[in-house]
Amino acid sequence: MTPVDTPTILVAEDEPDVRGHLKSMLQAEGYGIAEAGDGDECIQVLRGRDGGVDLVLLDLQMPRQDGLTTLREIRKLDRELPVVVLSGTTSTTRAAQAIQFGAADFLAKPVREAALRESISKNLGRSQGVPARNSGLANAAPAVFQDAWMARMETYLLRAATSDVPILIQGETGVGKEVIASFLHRNSPRANRPFIKLNCAALPSELIESELFGYEKGAFTGAFKSKPGRFDAAAGGTLLLDEIGDMDIRLQAKLLQVLQDQEFQRLGGVETVRADVRVMAATHRDLEQAIDEGRFREDLYHRLNVLNVFVPALRERSGMIVPLAEFFLLKHTGTHEEVPVVTSEMQAELISYPWPGNIRELENFMRRYAAFPCPEMALEELERRARRRRPTAPKPVAEAPGSPATIADLNLRQRQMEADTMLSALEAARWNRKQAASMLNMEYKAFLYKMKKLGLDRNAQTAP
Repeated sequence: MTPVDTPTILVAEDEPDVRGHLKSMLQAEGYGIAEAGDGDECIQVLRGRDGGVDLVLLDLQMPRQDGLTTLREIRKLDRELPVVVLSGTTSTTRAAQAIQFGAADFLAKPVREAALRESISKNLGRSQGVPARNSGLANAAPAVFQDAWMARMETYLLRAATSDVPILIQGETGVGKEVIASFLHRNSPRANRPFIKLNCAALPSELIESELFGYEKGAFTGAFKSKPGRFDAAAGGTLLLDEIGDMDIRLQAKLLQVLQDQEFQRLGGVETVRADVRVMAATHRDLEQAIDEGRFREDLYHRLNVLNVFVPALRERSGMIVPLAEFFLLKHTGTHEEVPVVTSEMQAELISYPWPGNIRELENFMRRYAAFPCPEMALEELERRARRRRPTAPKPVAEAPGSPATIADLNLRQRQMEADTMLSALEAARWNRKQAASMLNMEYKAFLYKMKKLGLDRNAQTAP
């Protein structure tokens, strides 16, 4: 790498030892280094170099001007300059704030060298015309979705990302399956190529086929010109087939053929098109049950299910509910508005509520709270939602006098009284049946018949 081509990284860190360590490590990687000891100096360096910095490593806790304030100032100078934020705290609120203010990535200190190299390599692509890979909620997954499940799955997900085989992502509606798919794409060798999504449940089956594979002019009524499909748009990248469980079974056969042969033909066309696309599929349905019911092809299931990721429901990941709520609150609060407070009582209710709509429902709830920041109203709304989900006891049916049900009840009570009376006599006679019959002024044969009818037995000594 020639000096002209060497990217320059500005290390804004107030601790000299940490700054020196980062400087030595980055210089060993071949990067040029600029230094700043606080936020004011960071801004001065950027103004003095006038575009000569390719990436900023920015510590959040610095004297005179903290990292978040400095980040805002950087964005006024340059909206595209990648800024990787470093912080000694793993607070998801701080991470969410940094992302909201335009950070490209968030790394907790002490920073692992491998993670830092990966982040820098990934984000320097922006200055070379590569699309930004850290905008929006989906790309904030490593910071905001960090919980016990994500910690366990991180190694698996990163390993799965580097593979090029199909992946099936399963989980309830709204758990963040698209977030996981985006994370896999961004950490894959295809990261600099398109990430295209098609919702198989949003369109009729006849439209899904033309959307997937495209069509030639005159292929059907209204096809006045040729149109490429999603496989064309995702060339070299990743195609996510969302809600694959709702795809028409006839179209599943064509999709299977594409996955097997890596080629397809557009509707109305004869030319074979090569499909250099990694396919991911997501669904909230039980595909094995759908196979048993004849609604999903077993061979397609096995073709898609090479690698599998099951995303747990939000209620099973309670540790991330409050951090996610704070993230959404920051996301939906205006730049010049004060962020509403999530009270301790509200936090407890957020955790206890089961969130049947998962992350999507939580985001909508916090969006409403950002617009009307009244904790009392929010708590009432959660209670209302919880009441709607509680099973209600069936109302007792009023029975008219003389109805069959009432007569049956009377007969049952009468049988119970007879059984209790006969049992008392039998116990008093020490189960001498003749003596018990005499005590009740009953004929012996009639007494035996009644015992049998009521199911009286000396061993059980109970009656139905």
